[in-house]
Amino acid sequence: MKKYLLLLPLLALAIIANAEEVQSKKGFELKLYGQVRADLFYNTRANAESVDGLFYSYPMDIKLDAEGNDLNDQDNSNMYLLYSRLGLDVKGPKLGSAKTSAKIEFDFRGSGTTLSLIRLRHAYFNFDWGKSSVLAGQTWHPFFGEVSPQMLNLNTGAPFQPFSRAPQVRYRFNHNGLQLTASAVWQSQFLSNGPDGKSNKYIKNSCVPEIHFGADYKTSNLIVGAGADMTSLVPRTQSTVDSNTYKVNERITTVSGEVHAKYTTPMWYFAAKSTLASNLTQTSMLGGYGVCDIDPITGQQSYTPTYNSSSWVNVVWGKKWKVGAFGGYMKNLGSTKEVSSLIGTGVDVDQIVCGSAEVTYNLPHWRIGLEYNYTAAWYGDLNKANGKIVNTHSVDNHRIVASATFSF
Repeated sequence: MKKYLLLLPLLALAIIANAEEVQSKKGFELKLYGQVRADLFYNTRANAESVDGLFYSYPMDIKLDAEGNDLNDQDNSNMYLLYSRLGLDVKGPKLGSAKTSAKIEFDFRGSGTTLSLIRLRHAYFNFDWGKSSVLAGQTWHPFFGEVSPQMLNLNTGAPFQPFSRAPQVRYRFNHNGLQLTASAVWQSQFLSNGPDGKSNKYIKNSCVPEIHFGADYKTSNLIVGAGADMTSLVPRTQSTVDSNTYKVNERITTVSGEVHAKYTTPMWYFAAKSTLASNLTQTSMLGGYGVCDIDPITGQQSYTPTYNSSSWVNVVWGKKWKVGAFGGYMKNLGSTKEVSSLIGTGVDVDQIVCGSAEVTYNLPHWRIGLEYNYTAAWYGDLNKANGKIVNTHSVDNHRIVASATFSF
């Protein structure tokens, strides 16, 4: 592990040492940037989370031991510097009439439960013809977009806000404030949930990328827009019935949509987004799909999507001292068909409510802040007739985050 940890500073030194040589080449410009970030958090309850609690989602359901004690009613806390990062922006020479550029950025997030290892965040190249551009590589999922909350929690509003970086090919057209986007999106680090847990094999076996279309109207301080996403997955390619294995032909295709708005001034930041999500688990959101029919001979299954409605609003005021508030709400809307079981993330959650408040002190290259977050989740039983959750009960979590960031 230590040899991997040495790669980041060694790469930084190599970039700096060769920057003058590269920039001396006609048409090249390099910009090195990064941050050192420390996060300390405290929770009053065990939570659905990743990165050992740094990426927080929602409180976990009651889990009783033999004496009736709730095993998830447990405080937890830790400190990490995993989201320290280093990046490089490159402007290249023209290719024909197109301006060329590229970005590569990484941190110490690792993957899965393996932390403190180098992870690729962004890696793409872009061709810009003025009104139109083509990007190829890994960057933010189109549903994350240009409208996201300003907050200290590293989840940046998930699971109310779609959160994912993904390999993609993206075309954009801009004219008189109108921006049209079309993207083909695959999966790498942020994965769909399925019968065998989170995996990229569901989209790999599908041979069909996510298809996204979006439209935005933009001025110097306003963005309003909407987007639509189609995801087509193959949950299984084989099944086993009575010790016999059969090749099956299964597919679940879903369509999701979102609307968003953002307004900024030197002192104010207003942003909001609402998403109707259908099996968007690859974007850190809740939901999935249900099994609605099973072939008794081969075990081949047919599926129906479930729907979740998620909305959030974020307000921030200030410059040197900033105060902000965030509110989010998610509701499980169930399915349009009868289901025998559900597959996905948080499929036993009926609704989630979240509110947070923060204060940050901002100087050139420095940000120090404190955030309080309250989240309540309602769990219950599956109503197979409509895929909704009934007979609910709630649990909640109080979370405090302290963060300090030095940027360069």
